[in-house]
Amino acid sequence: MSKVIAIANQKGGVGKTTTAINLAASLASLGQECLLIDMDPQGNSTSGLGINKNALEKTLYDVLIDGVYLEEVLKDTAMDWLDIAPSNTNLSGGEIDLVTMESRDKRLMMALEKFQKVYKYIIIDCPPSLGLLTINSLVTADTVLIPMQCEFFALEGLGQLSKTIFTLMQEYKLDLEGVLFTMFDARTNLAAQVVEEVKKFFNDKVYETKIPRTIKLAEAPSFGKPVILYEPNGKGAQAYLDLAKEFLLKQKDKHN
Repeated sequence: MSKVIAIANQKGGVGKTTTAINLAASLASLGQECLLIDMDPQGNSTSGLGINKNALEKTLYDVLIDGVYLEEVLKDTAMDWLDIAPSNTNLSGGEIDLVTMESRDKRLMMALEKFQKVYKYIIIDCPPSLGLLTINSLVTADTVLIPMQCEFFALEGLGQLSKTIFTLMQEYKLDLEGVLFTMFDARTNLAAQVVEEVKKFFNDKVYETKIPRTIKLAEAPSFGKPVILYEPNGKGAQAYLDLAKEFLLKQKDKHN
């Protein structure tokens, strides 16, 4: 059975899509079969993996709203073990269209049912909001990974998201995969303080791996590549590879 991980934070600009792309690519580089689901209407995971989102005939919108089979929209990527379910701005209408639909919070779950044995890991890039697209993602997921910056404003958003997640955890058996610090600058006292506060709140759910702020990480999506292909020996690529290894180690520990 696949493990489904939603990457979510209602605050934008925290490295959510960067983490979705690069964690999936790093896991693929380690021989893990992965599917990346682009649930964000901005379609940045799609373009970040080199797919022209404006030229797509069918996207995740057609799957969620019109019942098109997921296999009709899946695309290969430059990574051998990584596929993507792409999106574009059409998905922005999905929030409205879903409201009147039957099983409106389970449309993604139903679409993924037959893929539960195809991929080892399914990673969902959620939009930066708590609308029906994110609810669909969290309902479908086994766990949620929260990327956050080391700033005090991030703590406020984290508290709101946590309330929603804990409510959904009770209703849909969702677990917290962990909290990941992104755009991390170890030179600042603020970063150390935020890490300390978050660890008090989430304990061992905080990843030891921290993702640094690097130019190459920011540049890679504009070249349609995960950073592991764009600058394989750089700090960003190494950080996400370390994250993937820590993630896999946590999976092994859970099964022991």
